Amino acid sequence: MDLKATRYEIADGIAVVTLARPKRRNAWTGRMHTEYRWILREAERDPAVRVIVVTGDPEGQAFCAGADLQALEGHSERGGYDAGTPEDIAEPGYGVDPAFDAAFAYHFGVGKPIIAAINGAAAGVGLVLAAFADLRFCAPGVKFTAAHGRFNFPAEYGLSWLLPRIVGLTHANDILLSSRVFTAEEAMTMGFLNRIVPAAELMGEVMAYARTLATSVAPGSARETKRQIYRDLHRDAASSVKVAEALLAEMSKTPDYREGVKAWMEKRPAKWTG
Repeated sequence: MDLKATRYEIADGIAVVTLARPKRRNAWTGRMHTEYRWILREAERDPAVRVIVVTGDPEGQAFCAGADLQALEGHSERGGYDAGTPEDIAEPGYGVDPAFDAAFAYHFGVGKPIIAAINGAAAGVGLVLAAFADLRFCAPGVKFTAAHGRFNFPAEYGLSWLLPRIVGLTHANDILLSSRVFTAEEAMTMGFLNRIVPAAELMGEVMAYARTLATSVAPGSARETKRQIYRDLHRDAASSVKVAEALLAEMSKTPDYREGVKAWMEKRPAKWTG
């Protein structure tokens, strides 16, 4: 695919996805969504990729400023919303669980950790993108907002399901019912963020953390643990235990289990096969 609204780079087992419309503050469009899903599908299929990092082009001074306002104006003039994506858009993460087969919920089906490196404002769909990442690192003072209230939209893309599970019902109601702006420091207090990192050090710390995941966690373990986490949001404790026991029995037969034990005993890095 010819990438016009994003960039995609791979190094040391880490795929970096950059939202790259800096003149529009990395605002979201149908083209960007189409490219983003294609990139995630490619990263998901690539055995060289162990971790995925999503960030905004720093020249845009935003992670993602939400839906492009010119596109919203066009929707208004045409009398209805249009996602602007093709019918054959890539489906990363689909087919793992029916509960994940929808826009942005597909993140849960991608079997590799996804880290959001939030280097500027995250509004509307930018907040959605950050919320559906598995981990969130953020620069100080960054501003967040759901934004939908000012456009007579509903809470977007499952935020009404996801935010209460991340920050609790009280904070989620505040964020979603008011559409107010809140800061990284508030988000940290709410439990939305994993870390606040000085802006100049953000990508360095994210990449260091991602390298640790890529080298110290077996790919199969990362994949199955991530799927357990999001599937378990839909099932009871006993079912979770039974699934974990079945996975343990199955995964203990794999070469990566034997390699993990051997590497631990020999005090060396493991050489995973995935």
